[in-house]
Amino acid sequence: MREVAVIGVGQSTFGKFPQRTAVDLGREAVVAALKDSGLNPKDIQAAYTARMYDCWVTGQNILKEVGITSIEMVNVENACAGGATAFRGAWKEVASGNYDVAIAIGVESMTTSPIAGKMIPPDKDDLEGHLGLTMPVIFGLLARRQMEQYGTTVEDFAQVSVKNHHHGCLNPFAQYRKEFTVADILNSRMVCDPVTLLECCPNTDGAAAAILCSMKIARKHTTKPVRVIGSALVSADYRYRQEDITVSPLGRKTASMAYEMAGVGPEDIDLVELHDAFAPEEMLRYEDLGLCQTGEGTRLIRERVTWVGGKVPVNPSGGLLALGHPLSASGVRNIAEIVLHLRGQAGDRQTPNARVGLSHMLGGSLAGLEAGACGIHILAR
Repeated sequence: MREVAVIGVGQSTFGKFPQRTAVDLGREAVVAALKDSGLNPKDIQAAYTARMYDCWVTGQNILKEVGITSIEMVNVENACAGGATAFRGAWKEVASGNYDVAIAIGVESMTTSPIAGKMIPPDKDDLEGHLGLTMPVIFGLLARRQMEQYGTTVEDFAQVSVKNHHHGCLNPFAQYRKEFTVADILNSRMVCDPVTLLECCPNTDGAAAAILCSMKIARKHTTKPVRVIGSALVSADYRYRQEDITVSPLGRKTASMAYEMAGVGPEDIDLVELHDAFAPEEMLRYEDLGLCQTGEGTRLIRERVTWVGGKVPVNPSGGLLALGHPLSASGVRNIAEIVLHLRGQAGDRQTPNARVGLSHMLGGSLAGLEAGACGIHILAR
């Protein structure tokens, strides 16, 4: 396998845009990535596009808008991990030598999707769903277990949301750019005790794109290429095999594989973008990624380790809680955020002297705790 670089990234503004199509959002992200890369549309040789809802040759419809046709195009769906899956597909094409330049696109229009404004009933064979174990119920249960087992408080959960909304204020692409206090978070509408409305990610429309190429091509366009040094994608095991619902074997296995490929460990990571669909979840992902020992995620929040300006900023973009979560776009978007930090282009939220960053995305019926997938990519400058 040969070295692969990310040479261009771009995204649309995230928000609620019922007047815009997914193709329009995707075109905006692709145009931005092309401009960032310095490449021409004709240089793109392969494309992987992720979309969960209303997917119908989405990649082809987006790319024809910018003059990219007659190349290999693959459309994928992997729930919230779709964007990470598309990125891995593009990475494999370049790493294997099949192509020299490929693009990964993630896009979702949640406000015009078939589930907009609807309660989605569980599948007929989903016994747990019929018993009420759906999102965000599972995260309410996880939160209660964290409180019982590790002494985590509702104020700790709220601090995750306070942190990520503060970071979102520093990001011009964020859906919500507003500061909140712990009291604001806790006093917002209860959704599933103890998870409140401001501890849930919003429904969002948006798109992101990343252009990958061989190092030979990258060096023609930049003196500071961002390398993809680790890539892993693993399918979920089933919850009934877990000894502890607060521990994700899926996330830990995926992280281990990515670290091994990259030749780095958790202690080498300078910043992280991860799946924070619900505030209590973020602290568990610290543990999955090895940023701390099991049960110590709460300490990282309390000691402000994961804030911008802390030792290992987590979700400096604002994460899903503030930036928004257009499902399939998020896995590409968080890679784009890592790239900006490694280049020193993240503005007010910049991680100083960032050399290695990690992007993490879960997807599945219960965010990777049941049937689903986890994608992790490690990048370095």
